Amino acid sequence: MVDGRGQVRPHWRGLLGAFSSLGYAAVSERAHRLDRAFEEEGVATVLADSATRTRRPWRCDPVPLILSAAEFATLESGLAQRARLMAAMLEDLYGPQRLLSVGALPATLVFGNPHFLRPCRAPARVPFPRLTFYGADLLRGPDGAWRVLADRTGGANGVGFAAENRNLLARVLPEAFRAVQVRSLRPFFDGWSDALQALAPEGVDNPRLALLTPGAKQETWLEHLFLSRELGLELVETGDLTVRDGEVFLKTLRGLKRVDVILRRIKGEMSDPLEFDAGTGVPGLMRTLRDGAVRLVNAPGSMLAEMPGAAPYLPACARLLLDETLALEGLETLWMGDPAARDVVQSAPESWRLRSAFEQGQVPPLGALEAFSERGSAAPWMFAATRPMAPSAAPQLAGEALEPAPVVLRMFLMRDAAGEWRAMPGGLAHVLEGSGAIAGPPARRGSAKDVWVMAEDAHDIVGPSAPRVGALTIQRASGDLPSRVADDLYWLGRYVERLDAAARLMRALLSRLLRGAAMPREIAEIKALARCLHAAGLIDAEAAASPADGTALPRALRAAAGPGGALLGLLEAVERPQVAVRDRLTHDMWAAFAHLIHEGRARLLAGVGGVDSLAQAATAIIRFCTALSGIAAENMVRGGAWMFLDLGRRIERATATARNLAHALDQPPQRLEAGLRLALELCDSALTYRARYLAAVQPAPVLDLVLADPGNPRALGFQLAAVKDRLAEIAGAEDMLAATAASLAARPQALVDTLLVAADLDAAVAALPAALHALEAETAALSDAVARRYVSHVRTHSLGEAEAGMPEGMPEGTPEGTPD
Repeated sequence: MVDGRGQVRPHWRGLLGAFSSLGYAAVSERAHRLDRAFEEEGVATVLADSATRTRRPWRCDPVPLILSAAEFATLESGLAQRARLMAAMLEDLYGPQRLLSVGALPATLVFGNPHFLRPCRAPARVPFPRLTFYGADLLRGPDGAWRVLADRTGGANGVGFAAENRNLLARVLPEAFRAVQVRSLRPFFDGWSDALQALAPEGVDNPRLALLTPGAKQETWLEHLFLSRELGLELVETGDLTVRDGEVFLKTLRGLKRVDVILRRIKGEMSDPLEFDAGTGVPGLMRTLRDGAVRLVNAPGSMLAEMPGAAPYLPACARLLLDETLALEGLETLWMGDPAARDVVQSAPESWRLRSAFEQGQVPPLGALEAFSERGSAAPWMFAATRPMAPSAAPQLAGEALEPAPVVLRMFLMRDAAGEWRAMPGGLAHVLEGSGAIAGPPARRGSAKDVWVMAEDAHDIVGPSAPRVGALTIQRASGDLPSRVADDLYWLGRYVERLDAAARLMRALLSRLLRGAAMPREIAEIKALARCLHAAGLIDAEAAASPADGTALPRALRAAAGPGGALLGLLEAVERPQVAVRDRLTHDMWAAFAHLIHEGRARLLAGVGGVDSLAQAATAIIRFCTALSGIAAENMVRGGAWMFLDLGRRIERATATARNLAHALDQPPQRLEAGLRLALELCDSALTYRARYLAAVQPAPVLDLVLADPGNPRALGFQLAAVKDRLAEIAGAEDMLAATAASLAARPQALVDTLLVAADLDAAVAALPAALHALEAETAALSDAVARRYVSHVRTHSLGEAEAGMPEGMPEGTPEGTPD
């Protein structure tokens, strides 16, 4: 930030002026707002360990790392050269291997490297670029010069987070952007999107682009989500893809859709189980890559060029492959497989730090001296030694003041449609935890920093030319949805409704317990509600059968809401599919889900101590679920995503309504009025009933309202009619499942008609619980059939594992005519 004379560098003056105008107390308050913005966007918690599901907060320092235009141009030029070198090295090592034949690179570093994927050497019928996206970790040394800390050729993560940092910082601190001319990141993403389209196989005018992610349980999931949104890519997992007739397809509800370019964000060895040993991936993917039917960015095996042990040989490789001198240096590194290098390190071991020769950031369990001991000298070729360097500091906000902190910078480059390497005018910086010299990518990093590149007054922002695409055909398809996503949306809808039904039951019971001494009618209602709660899996049979005025019921309800309880478990069940389909939800809808999960969990845990606070928590959850339903109704296009979300909701609500009404109406004739009033309450229809019929409560009008009224969104018939409509939209009205749903949808009205003509009304009402339980069972059977038909068969299976649950004769996916 300051030069050698202690003066503030010119490119920092605008930002410091903006901070001074705001006042550092206001800047600190903006930092808290920035933290809240990341939390609201769901970036505040990132999976740090998928096994234990521990989490760590994501924080972005409001003080960016600023690069002058000249400094950025120097870095872009040097990194573009390194990117060209890495690409040339990969082409050579998986091809003629000139580097090995002339001794420019030791063969042991290649053939002993776990990232050297031998199947990638197989000849390709259609040549393909192995490297079109590159990243590099850099640090600025005490002399002010930037040096490369690590090359990232396998797939540099962080570009999506860099975009999110910029978006939220601009929202929270607009004054800083008005005071400083900062180059936009948008042209980089536009150029990258254009480059990905240009990679498509020959003859494809409007390619389908996808980002291949390992899934929502991985730490990098949010990065992949943000990146797919920035580039407009389909976010897919390996189970979503299949190879048919030499082409790659996305499995959707309407059949198979061809995929032309895949931005790969899984390990190369996990790409194709037919050629690698990982046992997972897309069978046949490598063959389609060699045949030119698909392009992968970057190609499997590209991580080979990252090896730290190759650092001392990169200048020679640059001279041989590029006929150029390497412009941007790395940290001084020696490969321990070279006897001369071992002598250098042994002469001054305290000046070096041992690293893996093959893995970036991996520190072996040996010190520099131990490397020459008996246990370390057996395989010295597996290690590299790097001379540590102290990174320079950049300002960060600490309270209401600025303080220096060491930082590392990650920059990203893509090869554009013209074949030139372009750097993102920004990047992702991290404050280092602790101080002192480092020799490789740090294992632990502190808060992130947005990276600003100063824009020159005469700098012209030139974006990519518009891709030449023919006239697009108007589409209003409802089933172009990956089957895995349909599965997650279906269960998301079901779990939300299950949570809502559980909260309604709990609130109804708690409101009666809070009234004190119960009257006979209320005792009947409490017993019916306890049976409903037991049937829903919220309390056990012993608690359900306990006296209405005892302590067992309140204790069981508190346990259901506490840690390990069924109600809290339902919140967690909502969270799992909600995370997986975040790319299919509008921002407002996702924010509502996040609020439901966060606030619902907090309120339940706070309500464990008392019945009154527990009732308030149940009410809050009901309101959250109601708000979600409204947002889904108003914000989601009536396509495949909405259909399966709504289908799950309606099936779950129909099942729960039939079950709860059966228990509510299972009363002796003298207590039937209590059961009818409870039925109105559980279906949230008491207000409508009073408006229509005043105070009189009779079986026929009550049951017509909660069972058959087509205008009541809480009626059983309304749910089943919606199920019929969704299945007709998805599969057609003549489909067997839609026909089954139509048959079920007619049953509630038939039950009411039977009451209206019954000679013995009491006997007809007494038969209703059994009929409703039968309807519940048939609706559950329909749900199972829907799952088997549309979602259960898409889950990945190990080789030889039976495809349990798949209907006989039904394939995983059928092409819809000619793949587009």
